[in-house]
Amino acid sequence: MTDTGHDQHDPPAFATAHARLAADRADTLARAAALRRDFDGIVAANALVAVDDEHDPEGGSTAFERAHVATLLARAREHLDELDQALERLEQGQYGQCESCGETIPPGRLEIRPAATTCVRCASDPRRPPPPA
Repeated sequence: MTDTGHDQHDPPAFATAHARLAADRADTLARAAALRRDFDGIVAANALVAVDDEHDPEGGSTAFERAHVATLLARAREHLDELDQALERLEQGQYGQCESCGETIPPGRLEIRPAATTCVRCASDPRRPPPPA
């Protein structure tokens, strides 16, 4: 068993972490589906009218709305990837271990950010490079 208390040999901690990650994943999938419907609706509405973003007074806001929803959808997909990686770490017994310093990530942080990969100290270190895009 690792010192994180989240490996498969600690069934209650494993089950709690798995349930938290699965719930976050289900919520994120639902949010992504809703955003996809919104995006498709924006595109479909624009297809019905000849929108000239440059000259139509509503064109700019339509383009902004489409870009905004696309950005939210991309972020939801990224979060799904983060959750899938967290589930993988959980299965491997590495969930809850800071990828920077190796220390245990506090349970409170994992409760708020189930896919967290760093402890609070490492996450707030300004010298730490940002995660890859």
